[in-house]
Amino acid sequence: MTYTVEEIAAIIKVQAATGAKQEISVLLTDSRSLTFPERTMFFALETRNNDGHRYMRDLYDRGVRNFVARYVPDDMKDVTDANIFVVGDVVKSLQAISRNHRSRFSAPVIGITGSKGKTTVKEWLYQLLADDFNIVRSPRSYNSQIGVPLSIWEMNEETSLGIFEAGISQPDEMPALQSIIKPNIGIITNIGSEHADGFSSYREKCDEKAILLRDCDCVIYCGDDPLISEAVADACIPAKEIAWSTVDSDRPLFISTITRHRENTRIDYSYLRQDGSVTIPFTSEADIQNAIHCLAVMLYLNRPADITAARMETLSPVGTRIQVMEGVNNCLVVYDAYTSDLNSLAPALDFMTRRRTRSRGTTVIISDVMHENLEPSRLYKEVAELLQSKGVERVIGIGEEISRNSRYFPADSRFFPSTSAFLSEMSAGDFERELILIKGAAQFHFELIAELLEARQHETVLEVNLDAMVHNFNTFRAMLRPTTGLVAMVKASGYGAGSYELAKTLQSQGAAYLAVAVLDEGVGLRQAGITMPIMVLNPRVVNYKTLFAYNLEPEIYSFEILREIIAEGEKYGMVDYPVHIKLDTGMHRLGFTDKDIPELLSLLKHQKAVKPLSLFSHLATADCPDLNEYTLQQLNTFDSWCTTIEKEFNHRIMRHILNSAGIIRFPEWQYDMVRLGIGLYGIPVLNDGSEDSLRPVSSLHTVIISIKELPAGSKVGYGCKGSVDRPSRIATLPVGYADGIDRHLGNGGMKVWINGHRCPTIGNICMDACMIDVTDADCEVGDRVEIFGENVPVSELSDVLDTIPYEILTSVSTRVKRVYFRE
Repeated sequence: MTYTVEEIAAIIKVQAATGAKQEISVLLTDSRSLTFPERTMFFALETRNNDGHRYMRDLYDRGVRNFVARYVPDDMKDVTDANIFVVGDVVKSLQAISRNHRSRFSAPVIGITGSKGKTTVKEWLYQLLADDFNIVRSPRSYNSQIGVPLSIWEMNEETSLGIFEAGISQPDEMPALQSIIKPNIGIITNIGSEHADGFSSYREKCDEKAILLRDCDCVIYCGDDPLISEAVADACIPAKEIAWSTVDSDRPLFISTITRHRENTRIDYSYLRQDGSVTIPFTSEADIQNAIHCLAVMLYLNRPADITAARMETLSPVGTRIQVMEGVNNCLVVYDAYTSDLNSLAPALDFMTRRRTRSRGTTVIISDVMHENLEPSRLYKEVAELLQSKGVERVIGIGEEISRNSRYFPADSRFFPSTSAFLSEMSAGDFERELILIKGAAQFHFELIAELLEARQHETVLEVNLDAMVHNFNTFRAMLRPTTGLVAMVKASGYGAGSYELAKTLQSQGAAYLAVAVLDEGVGLRQAGITMPIMVLNPRVVNYKTLFAYNLEPEIYSFEILREIIAEGEKYGMVDYPVHIKLDTGMHRLGFTDKDIPELLSLLKHQKAVKPLSLFSHLATADCPDLNEYTLQQLNTFDSWCTTIEKEFNHRIMRHILNSAGIIRFPEWQYDMVRLGIGLYGIPVLNDGSEDSLRPVSSLHTVIISIKELPAGSKVGYGCKGSVDRPSRIATLPVGYADGIDRHLGNGGMKVWINGHRCPTIGNICMDACMIDVTDADCEVGDRVEIFGENVPVSELSDVLDTIPYEILTSVSTRVKRVYFRE
């Protein structure tokens, strides 16, 4: 559906367009996602991370002619052939357009809110109802003040059902979303502690979410939660309630029994006194709750009981992650296990193309596109156009439907009727220096293709949650003044997590600097496409030409290094090359002391090759409340020395001294920048509750490869150090001290997490394996094991070893595969 620019101008109450006259079908908020410039209107959003006004000129040069902005940037003031609508609030203008768009359609809409389960319920409803309706739904988790308007915009004349998520993180956000979505059916899923920081209480959170349900014809929620029930009642919702319950048989939907088996769960119910049952291929409590919400919708919509039961029995898992893995032959693999439909393809392509470099071509391996009511030729023509618009160079289609429509794709594309046919004809050797997106429906088992193209096949994986890192970054940024920059520490290969994906994410979040330990780390980031400022903390190098060529800014902590870089800078014609001066205020590791300052000033002032960009120091005891006096002494010393040095220069020199603990405990000493290290990775250092909202970024997982039944008295492991005093089940894990598991964690020193149980090590840790007592756990070969992560804090292992979490994280071997994902 398209709008004229005049129509949009009227909606947001600005002067009618006088520039370009295109019709608009695409609303864009991220310049990196540009697809069809001639049909696009760009909204210049301003966030703490970024300012969309900075990208308007680039978008104009790429063909965009329609903009909504708060002001006209200087580099756009000479433009005469574009519409720039200047408004007071860009987000509200976006919402107004979407609200108007929603009002044009009478198709029923399902609105879903809650803390957990929104995306799963939405996707399962899509699976259950796609054969009956032409559905538009939120892409992934587009449920914010910006995501909801963009989701609603996808509705058109052919839409017969909308399913949209609404997510809030603080009071007063839901009214805007409710007015845009205008749901006929409202669902509240589980409400837990997620996103609770912005609310004064759990009850307030329930009340705010219940606002979505106003004006609904039907509301669905778990009646066993008293606070949710009270919130729904207090909202005075004049709607039919389907409050389901497992204990109250008077509720409209009574769940009489829940019977779990190893691979599925039977749910017996009574709806308006009519009995029925469904079986779902899941067993977790969360999945059962999500399925009951979906069942309630099917019952309200009067779907036949036999069809409902058949469809629920074949529900597919909802993969909410996009993973990034190192591939064979210098490839980078992006594996999207979310779903395979037109709605989710564009976000996946955006995620892939943001990792594009000149050295790699782009390849998409895609299955039949599922659950679409479009005529196949039209559907695959749209898919082909989308791939072309994103610059995809190589297409591999798998499935009978996409193969029948191969004519819409480039002539050199390849097509296979099935995944097995692909695997029989192609090998890992057919891929080299490519950025590969793997996107397929669950029934195509594209995990087999992902396994083929992964660089490492080790069962042990270090998973890196990029969304958790963004959360931690923003948690600390919220403690700072708007003008204070954040230096993100990605040294030691990102504290063991791998630096490139972290750097890419931090660059997009608006970090002021990255800090690496050595020159090679900085060079690697530059070669991978990182353009933001990079500080090198230990710059002892032989090849200063490389340092200069890659624009890496060194820490200067001694006269020897200062003289070297001045000499090399003069040799290569450098003028005012940025350097960062380290002052030793009390750590006594590296840096200049007060006695060095006169000579330091003399050297710096009598040359032109380098220019001090910042002065900084390192706090020794910021995380030690009993040593506050020492920390304050360092801070005051730093302030005094910086003042002395700055007086000798005509330019402003930045200052930074606070680390993660310092940001929390001494915020008045922020200066121009702060350095965020271990806190960025979700590891608390103060243990006083001030860091409880941090989320662990790295989690180490492996799988069970063997389980043995041993009688009482059996010995386990080298030296027979392990012994069982009862009939026991002993599992072997393919991870040992060569992977970074310290030998002192053997013999009960570590308890891993398996299916909700903590299971201790037994016997000595081996080089490539360790043994775990799983007698009390319900598990089998192939089950997933968490060594550290969400359920086993890294600090627990470091406490056992009498060390610090840094050592645990950086000890994970490079042979352990790193997998990066977004939730």
